[in-house]
Amino acid sequence: MLRLPIDSSVIAAMGYDPASAVLEIEFRTSGYVYRYFGVPAGEYRAFLEASSKGAYLDEHFKKAGYRYKRLS
Repeated sequence: MLRLPIDSSVIAAMGYDPASAVLEIEFRTSGYVYRYFGVPAGEYRAFLEASSKGAYLDEHFKKAGYRYKRLS
C-alpha cells in the first residue's frame, strides 16, 4: 500500500485503501507499521484533517477499537 508522508511528530506516513477499508500507519520513532481494518473513509479523512495526528490517534482512533496487526 502506498503511504504518504504526514506532518506529525508521531506519525511518519499513512496510507488508506477505501476498497478494503484498511489504513496503514508508519510511526516515526519506532518505524513500525500497523495495519488497521474496517476503518471508514470518513474516519480516515478526519484523521488527515486533524491538527494533531498524535492527539487524534490517542483521543479518537484508538478508542474506536479497530482490529489491527503490526507488519514485519
